[in-house]
Amino acid sequence: MQTNALPVMDMSANTTGCCPRFDPRGWDGRHLHFKNKPFVRATTRSLLHVPVNMGKVFTRVQGHIEPAGAQDPDGYLVLSRDLSATEGEHLFAVTGPVPEEEMTTLSGDFMTRVFEGSYRKAADWVHEMEIAAKAGGHVAGRIYMFYTTCPKCARTYGENYVIGIAEIKGDPGKTREQANEGS
Repeated sequence: MQTNALPVMDMSANTTGCCPRFDPRGWDGRHLHFKNKPFVRATTRSLLHVPVNMGKVFTRVQGHIEPAGAQDPDGYLVLSRDLSATEGEHLFAVTGPVPEEEMTTLSGDFMTRVFEGSYRKAADWVHEMEIAAKAGGHVAGRIYMFYTTCPKCARTYGENYVIGIAEIKGDPGKTREQANEGS
């Protein structure tokens, strides 16, 4: 398992001028290992888990990543999770520092699973990630969703692939909350 590596993405398959068409091959059942992988961290406001300012926040962040030369030319990854019913967290994978944005890193082992369907299914997918981690002899820590295309592009392409990415830790007898203690 290569450190900080992601499955290859075809960034040229872009007929919308927005999101490239996502090919899920190579993403399902992968194990990722991150060691101090750099990310820009941003938060959005939500109303009952529905983001209300996501477009504005994502546009701002991308507007800082590109001039900083920190966009990976081989793909992109934005890890999203709900911190509460009123706040979401989004981690944008980058290749280096991005001025005017909060930087963070991720380290650890992660497993992936491909889902297809409406964003409304995210809570079910989180549960499925917990079950998959346990079946693999692990406990799921933080669970993120990688929404591979925006809603407009998902409608255009006719597919809405979402990648579940769960941090995996050793003891399947622990709950996710116990595994997250100290994270």
